Amino acid sequence: MGYKVAVVGASGNVGREMLATLTERNFPVDDVVALASSRSAGREVSFGDDTLKIQDLAKYDFKGTDIVLSSPGAKVSAEFAPRAAAAGAVVIDNTSHFRMDPDVPLVVPEVNAYAIADYKKKGIIANPNCSTIQMVVALKPLHDLAIVKRVVVSTYQSVSGAGKDAMDELFNQTRGVFMNNAPAPEVFTKTIAFNVIPQIDMFMDDHMTKEEWKMVVETKKILDPKIKVCANCVRVPVFIGHAAMVNVEFENDIDATMAKRALQGAPGITLIDLESEMEYVTPAEIAGEDNVFVSRVREDVTVENGLNFWCVADNLRKGAALNAVQIAEILVREYM
Repeated sequence: MGYKVAVVGASGNVGREMLATLTERNFPVDDVVALASSRSAGREVSFGDDTLKIQDLAKYDFKGTDIVLSSPGAKVSAEFAPRAAAAGAVVIDNTSHFRMDPDVPLVVPEVNAYAIADYKKKGIIANPNCSTIQMVVALKPLHDLAIVKRVVVSTYQSVSGAGKDAMDELFNQTRGVFMNNAPAPEVFTKTIAFNVIPQIDMFMDDHMTKEEWKMVVETKKILDPKIKVCANCVRVPVFIGHAAMVNVEFENDIDATMAKRALQGAPGITLIDLESEMEYVTPAEIAGEDNVFVSRVREDVTVENGLNFWCVADNLRKGAALNAVQIAEILVREYM
């Protein structure tokens, strides 16, 4: 049986990746509809060997649509997702708007696939923040082994996480530096070329950024509400791929050998040992890959039961599009 799938935000980075992922994984579709704002209506996007003409989201009738894969921005999702759900579709939303809604499951399939069962409350399933996804995938087997108590994470996030305009800004600023004519920042708060910016999203009252707050509360909702998280999120001049240095304190005994053994057999993880030919993995090496790559696993001798590891993933794939499609695969296999 095939399903009718609508991809909202089809003109954006994540929307295009969703279309590509549906094709690559042979998702059972009879019909795929590409949707975006009126500005993008009429433009064409690829779906495998086919070409889809983007339709205007505001005018689209979701009746008869089975699944909506959504990444149009939080304000847009807030308006259209309930409308799509009311028409009978299940919305898998990549924006931040529904993530902390207690009636909306927040799902990473390798971690809490069981939560998908709660989709019927509102007809919406939320995709977590990209950095949260890759971190909890890596934490899950370790939490099962020794119970995570506290996490201190510093992220190094690529510009693609802020959209196509952000990628263009990095390109134009980099070129401008060599031409002695670097354009002023428009997407980012400061120059991103040859620089790092310790701000992603807006600052909150406690001086934490919204991105950092997301990693804290989403980890608790997905993995365990008892886990304490200290997050530091930094934008770096990389086009695709988020990285994180993660320090973890556990309740029970654990060492690097035990951790590596648990990570080696865990779904969605590729473990790279320092003794291997690759030694460790960087964002440039994993663009287009599906797994979360973990390397530099080592013990933290400053605390009892402490570990450090380096975690890298393609933020457009596992951090967004792939995670959404994996949710859809479980949804149609077990619940629809």
